[in-house]
Amino acid sequence: MPQAPMQTSAHARLAPVASGYADVNGIKLYHEIYGQGEPLVLLHGGLMTIGEMVTPLEPLAKTHQVIAVELQGHGRTADTDRPLSFETMGDDIAALLNQLNISRADIVGLSLGAAVGLRTAIQHPEKIRRLVVISSPYAKSGWYPEPREGMGNISAAMAENMRRTPTGKFSEQWPEPQRFPQFLDKMGKMMGASYDWSADVKKLRMPVMLVFADNDSVSQKHIADFFALLGGGVKEPGWQNTQLSKARLAIVPGYSHYNFVSAPELAPIIEKYLADPLTNPPAGAAAASQAEPERTKSK
Repeated sequence: MPQAPMQTSAHARLAPVASGYADVNGIKLYHEIYGQGEPLVLLHGGLMTIGEMVTPLEPLAKTHQVIAVELQGHGRTADTDRPLSFETMGDDIAALLNQLNISRADIVGLSLGAAVGLRTAIQHPEKIRRLVVISSPYAKSGWYPEPREGMGNISAAMAENMRRTPTGKFSEQWPEPQRFPQFLDKMGKMMGASYDWSADVKKLRMPVMLVFADNDSVSQKHIADFFALLGGGVKEPGWQNTQLSKARLAIVPGYSHYNFVSAPELAPIIEKYLADPLTNPPAGAAAASQAEPERTKSK
């Protein structure tokens, strides 16, 4: 996905209460845990690390147990010979939750992380309570032509410049730092490939919130189509007996895809969504039946 610029915090960063590596699906997945409360997985954008997610992370950690993850080949999660795909990284998140003995969690993802969160929700709906997708489409066609071209052009030839990114800097600490150019080839191949998850999105049963910048790299038409696939904005909700869909949409003014991670508006928007009684799914057996209807029908 198009990458956000690197951001630094002017104050001392909040310290994690725990950190470490989880052996999942052939990689050692680095993660940090902040705060207490209902579990929330926070996923960064492409070539970013946990450090660049500090603006939404710290406020969310005041009310949630935030599990911040560095995806395959990013930051302290070294790349391996394993192929790179959205689907496999989605499986990684579900496996991490299992290792942490977390039955269900919310996911908040930005750009690449939002795509991985979406795949986690599609592939492991029983593990996800609610999903927040920030600046990411459900199909490659949702990006404007310029970012589509840029994503496909990422390659080993860009390794020297990409070493200035947070992930590029951390790659020097990998057990095999020479893997970084090869990892960029894998990133370009993954992000340059066509995909369309509209059929899967339409089947999602957990509440989903979409958050985009008003000058995002994803087209406004695609954003409206995404919201409609989730059941949002497709009919008048009523006057006296207002019935809102479980889907939510926020367009934040004054940002682009590349600086959205620094928006102080993100955390309050997400917190309001998570506190909304209409987006709190039922617990226990009712939750299981809510997450599994499509799977049950296919048997």
